[in-house]
Amino acid sequence: MTDSLKLKDFDFQLPESLIAQKPLNIRDQSKLMVIDRKSGSIKHEIFSRIPHLIPTQSLMVFNNTKVIPSKLNGHQIKNGRPVEILLIRKTSDEAQWESLIKGLKKLRLGTEMVFGNGELKAILTGRHENKAIVKLIYAGSIDNVLSRIGNMPLPPYIRRKANEDNGLSGQDKEKYQTIFASHPGAIAAPTAGLHFTPRIIESLNKKGVDTASLTLHVGIGTFQPIRTEIITEHKMQPEQFYIPEETSKALIKARKDLKKIVGVGSTVTRVLESVELSRLKSSGSSGWTNRFIYPGSKFKVVDHLLTNFHLPKSTLYLLVCAFAGKKLIMEAYREAILKKYRFFSYGDAMLIL
Repeated sequence: MTDSLKLKDFDFQLPESLIAQKPLNIRDQSKLMVIDRKSGSIKHEIFSRIPHLIPTQSLMVFNNTKVIPSKLNGHQIKNGRPVEILLIRKTSDEAQWESLIKGLKKLRLGTEMVFGNGELKAILTGRHENKAIVKLIYAGSIDNVLSRIGNMPLPPYIRRKANEDNGLSGQDKEKYQTIFASHPGAIAAPTAGLHFTPRIIESLNKKGVDTASLTLHVGIGTFQPIRTEIITEHKMQPEQFYIPEETSKALIKARKDLKKIVGVGSTVTRVLESVELSRLKSSGSSGWTNRFIYPGSKFKVVDHLLTNFHLPKSTLYLLVCAFAGKKLIMEAYREAILKKYRFFSYGDAMLIL
């Protein structure tokens, strides 16, 4: 049955005006659509009410990855031509990074680039598929250098004109980061987590909802477009994850105590569905996942899912269709468009019970 899954069946028309171009001033004031899979009901709430909507006796799992300001604008040393680069991740050699470079095909190996008034230099040393391998030259720590000269790698559908920016790009360093971001390594935010404030976490805990964190460094895999018409032929790029000891113990205990497990975001859901809870070591676990979840996939760990509204024909939209059923999700998205929900990274949220 899954072999006949066609990409075109997961398309929908989204008015461009509904693509959120900037964050809300207050994180928890976004809209929240609540879907009940059993009854098929769709309700409209505000995110700040989430502590009242999550069943007590649940364990909520967050992704604590931190987005690195890995987008760099500079120029080639030889001819002064502008260059834009997105650092993806370090290779096994610490100084070498896998990257995306605009117009990579036109660049020769050995091309030298400079960023931030000479504070950072990069040399193109190799190519791997459509990615570049660059050697970085800098003084001190790369994290400090990037925090000074790098920009947040906002998705390409956030297009602000200079006159609309009004200091927003400065705000992005704070707003395009969850409040629990603590392990640098992502090139995109786990956006379902962006809605949380310390106050909400506190009220969840007071209500008896436990919280735990794991790390999945959001990389190319999460937002790479599907280019095959038959969905099952798409291959996800692997992304690195880490489940710390206390989270492993909390997951094992939640399963034993028959608590509901709430995945905050598609990245958390993919990690949890990549591990066998019955085999999970209480000492923690780490590895790489290229888990691709599409309709027909069975969920063994995650009972409830909190997520944002996703791009048509994306792996994220397919995951949500797999979790709640395509028919219900299509209806929910139609209603979201009608009620002018804000879509994508800086957009509104959906809780699937």
